[in-house]
Order: sequence, then C-alpha cells, then structure tokens
Amino acid sequence: MTNVCRVNCDYCPMRRDNTRGNDRYFMSADEILERAVRIKDAGIDIILLQGGETPRELAAVEEAVPRIKELFGGRAEVLLNLGNMRKDQYARLREAGATSYILKHETSDPRLHRELRHESLDERLRCLRDLLDLGYKVGTGLISDLPGQSLDSVVDDIELAGELGVHMCSVSPFVPAPDTPLQLRLPGSVDLALNVLACLRISYPELLIPSVSALEKTSTGGQSRGLAAGANVMTVNFTGDSDRHRYLIYGKDRFVVKMQHVQELVRAAGLEVRGSVFLDDAVPAASR
Repeated sequence: MTNVCRVNCDYCPMRRDNTRGNDRYFMSADEILERAVRIKDAGIDIILLQGGETPRELAAVEEAVPRIKELFGGRAEVLLNLGNMRKDQYARLREAGATSYILKHETSDPRLHRELRHESLDERLRCLRDLLDLGYKVGTGLISDLPGQSLDSVVDDIELAGELGVHMCSVSPFVPAPDTPLQLRLPGSVDLALNVLACLRISYPELLIPSVSALEKTSTGGQSRGLAAGANVMTVNFTGDSDRHRYLIYGKDRFVVKMQHVQELVRAAGLEVRGSVFLDDAVPAASR
C-alpha cells in the first residue's frame, strides 16, 4: 500500500531515515480495489494489504475493506499487515470488515528488539494481544540469524508463538539490505530458518506457516525447501508494476512471487492449493 514508514528498523530499506530519499507512493482505496479485482480473477479469496507503518493509509484501508468484501460477496479473507496501532484503530478496521492481522515480533529479545527496531518489544506484544482480544486471527513472525541474536533467543521466539496463541507464524532468514546500517553483515542461514520452521510445525501442528520469499532470495529452491520443512502457506504478489519496484522490503533486487511460481512449487511438493481456512469459522480470519 505504501513504502513510507515511521519506524527506523536497521534491517529495512524503507526505514524512516530513508523515506526522504526513496521514491514514495501511497495507494488510494480505488487502487486497492483494482488490485482486489485481479486477485479475485485469479481465484484467490484472501486479500493481504501490507505496507510501511504510517497513519496516513488508515483512511484508505477503512474505505477499501468494505468494498473488497462487497466485491467478493462477503466470501473474502481480508488480512492486514500495517504495523502498530492503537486498540481503537484496530477495532475500527475490524468493524470495517478486516478479519486477520500480521504483526511480526521479529525478535523476542527485548534488548535486541530495541537495538534493531528502536522501539519497545512490550509495545509490539501489546498490539498483538489487542488484536487477539478483538477477535482477529493473528500472525506473528521472527527473523532468524539477526546480528547479535542468540540461539536461546530463537527458542524463545518459538515459545512466544505458543504463549500468545497466534494462528500464524513466519520465519525469515536475515537478509542484509542495501542502504541500511546492516548492509555489510552476512546473510542469515537458510538451514537455520528451515529448522526453526520445522520446530514451529512440530510444536504447533495447526499453525499456518508461510514459505516466505526471503527463503527464495537467499537460496534458489528455498521456498520449496520451506514446504518440505512444514510450511503450508504461500503469498502471491499482486502489487502493480508501477509500485512493485518502489516497495523496498529487501531492496530493489528481491524475489517477487508470481502465481505460476507458486503453482509449480505446490505441484512439485505433491500438495494442493486451497483458499482461506478461516472463512467458515464462527469468527472469520486469514490464511492463504
């Protein structure tokens, strides 16, 4: 939705200190709906809206979500990934029709969290608990092999997913991105990320776990290995061509997941594609 962010995470090219130098964009509600039409035409019933953390996009989301639900005749999973907000703001989005929310804790080590994100882990956890309290299906996630991260800390990440009672959790290997304070550090181990993913699957059999694009960027075939390790979710990128190169989540040179790529990986893994697992729940929510 936007590449503008108020947070200054040391690993992200869209960090606040980079905002002035980046080619900024903000999607309108009409532009969001146009993307939703393309997703519906592709036979997907989950719409993931994500972007940098900024209050400026809240109004566009509130306008777009009911229109998305109407487009799908109410049979759509609206999944948001828009960062920390106040509980009343989460409630407004829930009332508008949003059903799920991803808010990655990134690292459960309070010291490292403060050092790399320059924000409090407690505030992040407050947001996660607010989302769960409001009836969202909630996803969190961690970055493995962050500079300064211990293996004990990664174990704490795995345990945190269970303690919170979230419905989704991702594992991304650390990717040193250009124009960040960590750009010269070594990439994270894909093997470690896959082992953490497998531990999540064993510990929490019902959890939704994505095979993330960072696995593929770091190692060719990484997303296929993610499915083999226990992942059961993949995300297809439907960002418009004019905006995709400006969404600098790992820098301009990132792996963009297309529908054909997902279909080939799923078929090779002997799996089948299905839609949202939450649409028929008493309390709707998300997955893909």
